[in-house]
Amino acid sequence: MDRPYHTFTIDDAIHILAADPTDGLTSAEVSRRHEEHGFNELTGGSGISPWRVLFHQIANIMTLILVGALVISFVAKDWFEGGVIAGIIILNVGIGFMQEYRAEKTMDSLRRMASPTARVMRDGTLLTIPTREVAIGDVLAIESGDVVAADCRLIETFNLDIDEAMLTGESLPVNKDTNAQSDPNQPLGDRINMAFSSTTVTKGRGLAVVTAIGNRTEIGKIAKTISSATVSQRTVLQKSLDKMGLVLLVVALLMAVVVFGVNKFKFNADIAIYAISLAIAVIPEGLVAVVTLTMAFGVHRMAQNRALVRQLSALEAIGSVTTICSDKTGTLTQSKMVVTRMWLPEDGYYRVTGSGFEPTGEVMNGTVITRDTMSAGLAIMTRCAALCNMSMIKPAIDGEGWVGIGDPTEVALQVFAHKMNMGKPRLINPTGSDAATLSKPWLLLAEFPFDSTIKRMSVIYEEPVSGRIVVFIKGATERLAPICSAVQVGEKVQQLPVPAADGGDNGLYEQLSEQVERLAANGLRVLSLGYKVVDPAEFDNADPDTWPREELERNLIYLGMVGINDPPRVESRPSVMECYQAGINVHMLTGDHPATATAIAREIGILPSYYTQQTSNAITVGEQDVKLVMTATEFDALSDEEIDQLQELPHVIARCSPETKVKMIRALHRRGAITAMTGDGVNDAPSLKISDIGVSMGMQGSDVAKQASDIVLTDDNFATIVRAVEEGRRIFANIQKFIMHLVAGNVAELVPLVVGLAFMDATGASVYPMSPVQILVNNLLTSSPPAMSLGLESLHPDTMRRPPRPSTEGLFTWEVIGDILFYGVTMGLITLANFAIVVFGYGDGNLGEDCNSQHSDACETVFRARGAVFATLTLLILVHAYNARDMRESQWHWSGLGSRLVSNRYLLYSIGCGILICLLALYIPGVNHSIFKHSPIGWEWGMVFASIFLFLIIAETYKFAKRKWMAPRFRARTMGSITDRETTTGTAVERFTGGIRNKMFRRFGTTSTAAANTVNEKY
Repeated sequence: MDRPYHTFTIDDAIHILAADPTDGLTSAEVSRRHEEHGFNELTGGSGISPWRVLFHQIANIMTLILVGALVISFVAKDWFEGGVIAGIIILNVGIGFMQEYRAEKTMDSLRRMASPTARVMRDGTLLTIPTREVAIGDVLAIESGDVVAADCRLIETFNLDIDEAMLTGESLPVNKDTNAQSDPNQPLGDRINMAFSSTTVTKGRGLAVVTAIGNRTEIGKIAKTISSATVSQRTVLQKSLDKMGLVLLVVALLMAVVVFGVNKFKFNADIAIYAISLAIAVIPEGLVAVVTLTMAFGVHRMAQNRALVRQLSALEAIGSVTTICSDKTGTLTQSKMVVTRMWLPEDGYYRVTGSGFEPTGEVMNGTVITRDTMSAGLAIMTRCAALCNMSMIKPAIDGEGWVGIGDPTEVALQVFAHKMNMGKPRLINPTGSDAATLSKPWLLLAEFPFDSTIKRMSVIYEEPVSGRIVVFIKGATERLAPICSAVQVGEKVQQLPVPAADGGDNGLYEQLSEQVERLAANGLRVLSLGYKVVDPAEFDNADPDTWPREELERNLIYLGMVGINDPPRVESRPSVMECYQAGINVHMLTGDHPATATAIAREIGILPSYYTQQTSNAITVGEQDVKLVMTATEFDALSDEEIDQLQELPHVIARCSPETKVKMIRALHRRGAITAMTGDGVNDAPSLKISDIGVSMGMQGSDVAKQASDIVLTDDNFATIVRAVEEGRRIFANIQKFIMHLVAGNVAELVPLVVGLAFMDATGASVYPMSPVQILVNNLLTSSPPAMSLGLESLHPDTMRRPPRPSTEGLFTWEVIGDILFYGVTMGLITLANFAIVVFGYGDGNLGEDCNSQHSDACETVFRARGAVFATLTLLILVHAYNARDMRESQWHWSGLGSRLVSNRYLLYSIGCGILICLLALYIPGVNHSIFKHSPIGWEWGMVFASIFLFLIIAETYKFAKRKWMAPRFRARTMGSITDRETTTGTAVERFTGGIRNKMFRRFGTTSTAAANTVNEKY
């Protein structure tokens, strides 16, 4: 079509696009349009480059050392050995390439899943879908914080401003409207009835019908100039492994120098191959592939658990989290809100029955109240609930129940208004008797959306009968009461003694506080409503959109308050308890009233069962009163120095603003905490950015919040955060396991090779106990598969009973280093002893001549000794894989031995394959002599099995000593020990901080010790 859409009227655009502004496209029509027009994605970008991934696999230290061994083997004309090394290089690079490429594609896919989403009307329901699935003709709902999913023609706007700087260069947001424009050549920046893909909504809301997707959008037309490949940033773990690679390279070079030094710096092929063998033994060739597989599997597992990882660094850091700061609504609660109570100044309390989105139920105040019998004040308040509201409810398209579209709080108010037969549709689109009563519908003139800093929302309507301009407002009682100058009492308006306009305290909130506390103490979310009539002359008859909000929202008439029930999720309390067992503090930062926040926090376990706003504001710890609940006003009034002097940071902050969240995160950081912060709004982006792990909401979160976060929850559930922490801990523990397994195997190879320099043949040349191919096979084919299996180990039962890992603690703790050296040296000495037994015990000590290159009768003893060494070390490495599953607990005691052996079937299969490779290498003629430089063994098997038994005895003794003399890794607490004892002040504080009252955890923000003396913990 040649004519641009900004020149069409709304009706014409809808007709041309075959769109339905009421129910949207059907699923079948969407599928057809996807086939015809494709998906909403830019093509032609470089994306994930397979060549870059391949280069990364080739240009790493481990591969380069293997290439050096390959060159030297071919120079020495050892074609068999060179061919094997070439095959192993190809295999290693191939496996590494496939795993890294798949991991990159997985991460790219997850980033797309966690990237800006779109809310579209489909089959009569407002759905949130990936931007990629938007189709031409879809009806988009956009609001502040959204990234526009595609080019679209606006069909409805309310105070809509869009930032188009990335497209037009215009620094200020553009105010949009829906009027058609006549000039087809209008510059993009002046097409104010259009919204363009990838631009950001900064204010207001609107509806639009999609006109172009993918490469046909304005941003798609210039895609070649803005698209580029996403280059993955190196994570802390990857950087530490890079450093380890450099250290091992230095060690490998030193070993080569030692080899040449022992041989008086003579250079020949045998000496060079021996030096290369030592270098190969130092490098764990399969490490890169194993790490890549483990990280990819972890990302996939977290996605299955409904946590989308946007940054790999978050996958590493999440396991170190010591504090979670969570929203309440929708995260800790179900976000299934329903109005259950109301209070009006003259009428008193009302009870509202019914549940869910169905507009069925009764409003009672002693008797059942109907639209005809309601008081004047209730009528105005119901009208305010319906009109100061951007949500809608309607019957489900399948005829089963009702669906709510919009903010859950507004949906609850809309359901209440429908129960009184005064829902928004009857007011703005009257039919039947309503049309006879109203000469015309209520007309929306302007909307001032909810602002988290002032915690209220207002709208301007034109009244149908009188034509008066009326402002309706709703918000937090403490923010709305001070700007009121009168109260609606029945049919009358009663002026307050001190008008709000005078800047004084009108005393209204103090009068309302008892009612607010009563509702909030039952866990109800309390909102107040108000209104006023405005004379446009006050604002020089200007467009209502331009009226100053601060002037408009003053001298209001207070109507009353509603209590909205939002029950906690069933899984919230167990998840909070699990956090306490894991040494993680939980703070709730909510916009609700302090009494509401206290009631919910008490119910889910963040506060003790006896704690209420009425009975206590603080509990005593040591010599200081600890305030467990604060309002944002109280917390923000404290200086950083005063906050740092607090014995405990508040566990609940009510009426929380985005600035308060930032202040809380910084306070936690000063105490050494590793924080995870949840957020969903545009204003939450700063706190998500400065926290160690930013967690945004996938269902209710804005696109700006998602882009600022590290992890996106697709179910908005607090329990999912706990599962993510669990998964992060599992991944880190598994990486430590397979690194201990792999590197210990390398140390085990080094011991016989270094000591073997002393074994000289008749020509004075060193005879190596292991050939280069034996080393490569052990490193890649024997060690790597079990290591990969260790990377896939399931969650250890004690994972969430251990304290968080310090952020400064890397992979190589002193315990891990000690284990690597102990197990590696032990396996190496046992292997070396077997070599010596075969050569000097069974044999006559003759090391032959040129036994490093070829087999002969004189070399048979050396070749048998190498066969024994290969079998011993191979089986020891395989057995050590089971040993590495737990750094301290035995894997070989009789109790549950069978289940432990088969619990990781990948490990079992890899060990079976390792044994098969060992047997094939030993007994296939030609392969054993020519390639592996060893001979088949017979009686030596008895020595091999005795070696395994000896190693297990030594390993179990070592683990026993560690359990006996090393500090325990965790404090084992049962659920009962956390939750059952709440009878004393000390145990209550112990309960809140999850038992974190010892020296190990003091750096996480808890410094009191007096209360610890009252706690009876299990160790």
